[in-house]
Amino acid sequence: MRVAIVHDYLNQYGGAERVLEALHELYPDAPVFTSIYDPEAMPEAYRSWDIRTSFVQRVPGWRRHFRRYVLLYPSAFESFDLRDYDLILSSSSAFAKGVIPRPDALHICYCHTPMRFAWRSQDYVLREGIGGLPGMLLPFALTYVRLWDVVTSNRVDVFVANSREVARRISRYYRREAEVVPPPVDLPPYAPQPAAGFYLAGGRLVPYKRLELIVEAFNRLRLPLKIFGDGRDRRRLERLAGPSIEFLGRVDEATRRDLFVRCRGFIFPGEEDFGITPVEAMAAGRPVIAYGAGGALETVIEGVTGRFFYEPTATALAAAVLTAQSDAYDPLTIRQHAERFSRERFLRQMRAVIDEALETWQENRVAPVR
Repeated sequence: MRVAIVHDYLNQYGGAERVLEALHELYPDAPVFTSIYDPEAMPEAYRSWDIRTSFVQRVPGWRRHFRRYVLLYPSAFESFDLRDYDLILSSSSAFAKGVIPRPDALHICYCHTPMRFAWRSQDYVLREGIGGLPGMLLPFALTYVRLWDVVTSNRVDVFVANSREVARRISRYYRREAEVVPPPVDLPPYAPQPAAGFYLAGGRLVPYKRLELIVEAFNRLRLPLKIFGDGRDRRRLERLAGPSIEFLGRVDEATRRDLFVRCRGFIFPGEEDFGITPVEAMAAGRPVIAYGAGGALETVIEGVTGRFFYEPTATALAAAVLTAQSDAYDPLTIRQHAERFSRERFLRQMRAVIDEALETWQENRVAPVR
């Protein structure tokens, strides 16, 4: 059986790429088909993989302007020749599920979310600050993308969602059921330390993460906050930040883990499909203060592993931080909760889903025609 893995883009590193790494661990010899690949932006280990890119890789300025080529991606993924592959595993939050498998092949899609920018386009245009003529024309272009997205959902045999929230979106937009398998979280050995005085936030610094809420809240609170990571929103956030806020930029894995271990709590203000960084903080025994929506509702337990705020405002976040200071959290209980999302459990669950789908697929291939 020949296996191919398909992934949206390889030009930034986040939770979706950790899922890709786990899928690649299941099938290390499988080629990875993707629209674009920037080796400088990805872990060095990727350079030993068999990565095959689309024609978008040859479009001028693709590194900087890849978002402007949104109407090219459907054709890019449909152009891949997958005739030789029996099993297709797509890791998709946008276009990867739109590949065209062989008619008798099995296609399993691990869906991080139905494409957010297409189905929540008004929020996307507002948060990205897209104005003028592009802002007026983009909704019309996204109508085409939504139609393509629905049509290509029929090319998937089995959907796997990263959370119950995403499973509900798959049901709403595609009218399909989905298995739920939370994404893998690497859990380092538990080594508790006394908390330092700072709070922590970070990841990819992009507008939809709503990190400006944290900056505004901690400007008011005047409490120390460290923000790790990089992204196109970093300069704006730095301009907003007061003296108690420190931007660390990109940090290596050892530094990230040390920050999680020593922070007083992790702040998570966005509405995420799942959200791996809060689980990483909980793996270090640290509580999470999260916006009460999306995947955080499935990973954070109010009063046990953290606290929610339910209005997307700096005032609500600041109040949650102050309230959490009087909470009593047991670091070991928080760590034990995080172990529910281990990489090993993800691999077992995904292997079970794939094996069951393959068994059904093989039975259908040999079933007599009546």
